[in-house]
Amino acid sequence: MSNFQVIDGTIGAGQAIDANSDTLNARLGQRVQAKDMADTDYGIGEFIYLKGLDSTAVGTAVTFNSSSFQTALAVANAKGQIAFAMSACVTGEYGWYQIFGKCVSKVLTGFASGNVPYLTSTAGSLDDAVVAGDAVDGAVSVSAIATPSAGLALISVSYPTVSDESN
Repeated sequence: MSNFQVIDGTIGAGQAIDANSDTLNARLGQRVQAKDMADTDYGIGEFIYLKGLDSTAVGTAVTFNSSSFQTALAVANAKGQIAFAMSACVTGEYGWYQIFGKCVSKVLTGFASGNVPYLTSTAGSLDDAVVAGDAVDGAVSVSAIATPSAGLALISVSYPTVSDESN
């Protein structure tokens, strides 16, 4: 798996990118840049520190409130900013979520490379089946399902959002 290390000189990042904690180890909403130092070589990414919620696993797609920094599982018809969990960060915990770069996402069966991902009725998971209004803007799949592992795929994200509006 990946091994992101903070590279932007941020002071107070205080918690590993792939860790969750019941202790607040950074400012809520703090953003950091980090580079994957593992063989996976996902490159440089940007991460935001948010509050967790139950049913969160690595790669879970969430929406987040930019005032309270609370997350919600991303589901069909949602609106707002999207981020991807770097750990199993549940209610009462805090963790880093990816908002830029190559990241891992939970996806549904048949997910293919080279497509725009869409929100689904399966909370926290994406699919490449077209659903009006549920396109994740600022994202494209770069692998099919099962890369890097079962139920996951790699996607490239650039501050993704969803508007629940047909294009």
